[in-house]
Amino acid sequence: MTAASHFREHEPSDRRLRLVYDGACPMCRRYVRWQRIRQEVGELELIDARQNSAARRELTDLGIDLDEGFALQVGERWYHGSEALHRLTLLGTRNGGFNRLMYRLFSSPQRTTRLYPLFKAVRSGLLKMLGTGPIDNLKGK
Repeated sequence: MTAASHFREHEPSDRRLRLVYDGACPMCRRYVRWQRIRQEVGELELIDARQNSAARRELTDLGIDLDEGFALQVGERWYHGSEALHRLTLLGTRNGGFNRLMYRLFSSPQRTTRLYPLFKAVRSGLLKMLGTGPIDNLKGK
């Protein structure tokens, strides 16, 4: 298991599909609005990392820094950052230009790992321009 992924044992029938993202980031909001998950995979629950939620508390307890990237939960396993983006891409449809482009860019884990720092830098720049501070979910931990 990589540092970016975590597994907690629960009932195998618990098939959660949750995405914790930065709701203050315009790029992040647009991405989650346009991303489409294949119907057979299930329904994706979108959670704003800036709001108090059970998912945010769980990620904080696991030591996952939400300022370093969004987090995707599939079943009971959490993926973070580039690994989350790659996994989400594989769960997505290939319908529409946006989803086809995301698949071309992020279906390879190596390419996703190389491109993810660029997206983090753009997010940081956008938040700075908007005068929005960090999520700071690990502050005081």
